[in-house]
Amino acid sequence: MSPDTPQDLHFLYVADPLCSWCYGFAPVIEHLASHFAGRLPVRLVMGGLRAGNTKPMRQEDKTYIRNAWQKVAEASGQTFDMAFFDRQDFIYDTEPACRAVVTLRDWDGAKPLSPLTFKARISEAFYGHNRDVTDTDVIVKIAEEAGIVGTTFRARFESADTRSATVRDFLTSQELGVTGFPMLAAGNAERGYALVTNGFRPLDGLVDALETWLANGAQVTRTG
Repeated sequence: MSPDTPQDLHFLYVADPLCSWCYGFAPVIEHLASHFAGRLPVRLVMGGLRAGNTKPMRQEDKTYIRNAWQKVAEASGQTFDMAFFDRQDFIYDTEPACRAVVTLRDWDGAKPLSPLTFKARISEAFYGHNRDVTDTDVIVKIAEEAGIVGTTFRARFESADTRSATVRDFLTSQELGVTGFPMLAAGNAERGYALVTNGFRPLDGLVDALETWLANGAQVTRTG
């Protein structure tokens, strides 16, 4: 990083654990987070793709989603358990999964894993293993598998503070004008952000492009 480059730069990553394209993008953002650790930490914002949905999936919904999953699998190489489509009356509400990530992200003290990795585990549980992550008990079990005390996680997950923080994430996503996920930008709130991708993008070329961006002073779209 050059002397003229700000020291508080970060990735701004707006995503939803139950967005299939975010699941496809998970290995990419994990690689970027690892490669740029210490230079571009990840600020994770939950997007709320279908937060608060109360309507069971219809057959036409299943057809649409199945087609999307097939496209994601082809583009990303991620695996999907298509037994999901045998579920009856499934309500595709992404709020609980988003709130689970917010619970860990806002956790006081040391975390057994990063919020980004936890988000990926929730996505993999849903897409890769057909686990119902709209169910609190399933979410708590995934937290326990990650080394978190289940009773403590459940209490924080169900708290009014965490519910409010999750809604604030959804509002932040809206205020940023995000209309699709994943959305990845780099910069900071004071100077502005440079868009890295709006939607799925493979890793090819991203590391070199971001290294060049940093070396050239991290130019951004200024705000204000």
